[in-house]
Amino acid sequence: MSGQNENPPDRQDMRATTLENTFILSKDALFRDLNGEAVILDLDSGKYFGLNAVGTRVWQLIERHGRLAAVFDELCREYDAAPDELQRDLLELVARLAEARLGEVK
Repeated sequence: MSGQNENPPDRQDMRATTLENTFILSKDALFRDLNGEAVILDLDSGKYFGLNAVGTRVWQLIERHGRLAAVFDELCREYDAAPDELQRDLLELVARLAEARLGEVK
């Protein structure tokens, strides 16, 4: 073992994402709302991604707030769902968006 950090320098920190984080949308992600659902084009890769109505609302709230705690608070006001379920779904969606390089967790 060399004792050097063997992770690639651009590898994202693997700490768990929490509501304390901020999500920065990629400048290469082109978002279009289509009657309550959304299509996102990653201009860098040319890949399309779809979001259902709730995912579309989350994207809009991230655009507005960035801070996941603020997004979560707004979701709790708008949807009749258990807060722990909303939090889990929000963090899972953010993880998928980050994995697809549509944004970055800070």
